[in-house]
Amino acid sequence: MAIQGIATAPLSESDHHKQLRRAIIASTIGTTIEWYDFFLYSIVTGLVFARLYFPRSAPLVGTLEAFAIYAVGFAARPVGAAIFGHYGDRIGRKAALIATLLLMGVATFLVAFVPTYEQIGIWGAVILTVLRFIQGVGVGGEWGGSVLLSMEWARSNEHRGFIAAWPQFGVPAGLFLANLAVLAFSALSGDQFLVWGWRVPFMLSILLVGIGLYIRLGILETPVFTRLVAENKVEKAPLVEVIRRQPKEIILTALARMGEQAPFYIFTAFIFTYGTTVLGTSRELLLVAVMVASVVSFFTIPFSGYLSDRIGRKRMYMLGAATTGVFGFIYFALLHTLVPGWIFLAVVLSLIPHDMMYGPQAALIAECFTGRLRYSGASLGYQLASVIAGGPAPLIATALFARYGSGYAVALYILFCAVVSFLAAAMLSDYTNKAISEEYDHVGFSPPSLSAGP
Repeated sequence: MAIQGIATAPLSESDHHKQLRRAIIASTIGTTIEWYDFFLYSIVTGLVFARLYFPRSAPLVGTLEAFAIYAVGFAARPVGAAIFGHYGDRIGRKAALIATLLLMGVATFLVAFVPTYEQIGIWGAVILTVLRFIQGVGVGGEWGGSVLLSMEWARSNEHRGFIAAWPQFGVPAGLFLANLAVLAFSALSGDQFLVWGWRVPFMLSILLVGIGLYIRLGILETPVFTRLVAENKVEKAPLVEVIRRQPKEIILTALARMGEQAPFYIFTAFIFTYGTTVLGTSRELLLVAVMVASVVSFFTIPFSGYLSDRIGRKRMYMLGAATTGVFGFIYFALLHTLVPGWIFLAVVLSLIPHDMMYGPQAALIAECFTGRLRYSGASLGYQLASVIAGGPAPLIATALFARYGSGYAVALYILFCAVVSFLAAAMLSDYTNKAISEEYDHVGFSPPSLSAGP
């Protein structure tokens, strides 16, 4: 099997460190670009899409319809995890990551040119749905590859949490850039932002894709996958094998994400609708607050990954889940003061409990799967949460508020998700600072008899 980007000879210690740095940079910048694309859609959904693509619906109904399209991207993420997980375990992490970047970038760029309801009727919403699905497929394959690209270059068992946390850094970085882009063009006078200003940040995404592609083309394949190729141990059907051999890990890692992912999209997407329509807060204040929150995450995500190497992955994760469950009530109490300063503080603090889970999460999930199935298993577990947590979260939050008329109903939903995460994490194995085999034995299996074996 000929795989491009694989080192043909062992690397020196200095060359290995150089490749590790490049892998971390490529993963972090790549995830930043992909999450910029994904979050840009999330922000604009709450501010623009209901008015432009569902103008005949009542405001609340239009918001629900816009968030339904938004949720399509999450439903597509397990599809991307399955497709790119398969190829990531078959032909390499690098090739899969280049494909996800191109897919995501082109779909995001095309969103800028979708006609509105006034121009082509309901077909505008249909096109948005298709492009959102393609976005979801791209981001569904991105996470697993980015994490493995960094983690599988690490030689020390003692720093996997910190190293794997850096691709997670791409989330707040992408969130910051997306909010910055929208904020810049939302300052346009009159209705110009609604008419054309919102489209420009989507157009700019194509420039970021070019930068990311250049960086990713310059890295080598990971030593783990290189060794699997050299020993002829690449799986023929990794997705089927990981579902057959490690269903428990797939289910538990998906459930463990509920308390991290659902609140995140309430804090970063639902807040724009809730803040502007219920609290009467300006979109500019909310955009700036979310930007500041993302800057805080620049530090809290890698620091949480570092702490997980010290106190244990599971312990750090469960602490984050417990904190999130409590914080939901503090969050809405601050919002309900209707004081701009307290609202700003609530939004800025909102991602810290999330980061306590998101920092160690990459290593916690990836370590659960054996090397030859790791891209497929980690991606599938991670992205299945999108269907049960991230995608429905703004819809559920909107519906709960419509039914009960109180943000505390949403806080109870956050608490429920946090409890699910706490219990699921408690049932996962903890491989903090332990060697993880690239065979099946580190998860309790004996290697099968492979026709592709040596």
